[in-house]
Amino acid sequence: MFEYVGAIHMHSIYSDGTGEVPQIARFADEVGLDYIILTDHNTLRALDEGYENWYGNTLCLVGSELNDKENKNHYLAFGINKTYSTRISAKEYVRKVKEDGGIGFLAHPHEKRRHMKEHPPYPWVEWNTEDFDGIEIWNHMSEWMENLTEDNKYQAFLHPLRTITAPPEETLQIWDELNLKRKVVGIGGIDAHAHKYNLLGFMEVEIFPYKVLFKSIRTHVLLNTELIKEKSEEAINESKKLIYNALVSGKCFIANDYRADSKGFRFFAEADAQIYQMGDYINSANKVKLNVLLPVQEATIRLIRNGMKVSETIEKSAEFIINEEGAYRVEVYIHNKAWIFSNHIRIGI
Repeated sequence: MFEYVGAIHMHSIYSDGTGEVPQIARFADEVGLDYIILTDHNTLRALDEGYENWYGNTLCLVGSELNDKENKNHYLAFGINKTYSTRISAKEYVRKVKEDGGIGFLAHPHEKRRHMKEHPPYPWVEWNTEDFDGIEIWNHMSEWMENLTEDNKYQAFLHPLRTITAPPEETLQIWDELNLKRKVVGIGGIDAHAHKYNLLGFMEVEIFPYKVLFKSIRTHVLLNTELIKEKSEEAINESKKLIYNALVSGKCFIANDYRADSKGFRFFAEADAQIYQMGDYINSANKVKLNVLLPVQEATIRLIRNGMKVSETIEKSAEFIINEEGAYRVEVYIHNKAWIFSNHIRIGI
């Protein structure tokens, strides 16, 4: 399969970011990203103005981050050509995205921060819907702000990559529970705005610079065919289709590439003389072998079944023989820090 590395969830001058779209895309190209997905709040202006294009070797795609009238229930919508009124309920716009042929992911669903009045939490509270495709299980900005304290704020402002540790346990738990009923895909987001703050009255610091955050939480997609790096509308639409299909089908994994380059990670199953990838379903748990391959000499590999750790090993690769039904995924820790989170392979459920 062909692996492409991207960053999802960022904002430009068209909502509450500070960067021009071409500038953001060029930063992504400079750090070697294959794709980015812009998600300005409740607008597709960047799409309407023709910014969905190749910038060097980086494909810039345009989605939108939707919210309700209370500024809750933020929803990352991709593959749509129009946005929806903030006066309608979250359940309605989630349904409309699906009806219009788009795909969607719950954004930073469990924000709880209370220590910054000017930046309140924006949690997901409308769980009475099954029309969403997945969940943003790891959001850089959300975790950074959750971890912010009076004692660490100056270091956190100057080094925004170091305070990121792992996805919220509550999010992982709900993600695992949902996958017992149906496929719910996990993605990662950086939530970049490149806000500028004045510290101590004389020093301006840019928080979450695009180029810096592009080195952190990434979503790697696995495709059966290569992307077409041509600027024709037909080629761009085909490449967009390939990336969105990989995301909605779960052929992807999330990694904090600030820890180490995760390109080359694989989690797949062998059963009935066939290969099954992340996001796939296997009918029976009879003679299933799960395989893990890492791009480093060794790291801690944890096999998770239905939200519980069932095995752990420190190796470059691992094989697990499965005889129980369930939703299986892998977590990888390097130097005792969270690094890679696979999507599920569902077996017999």
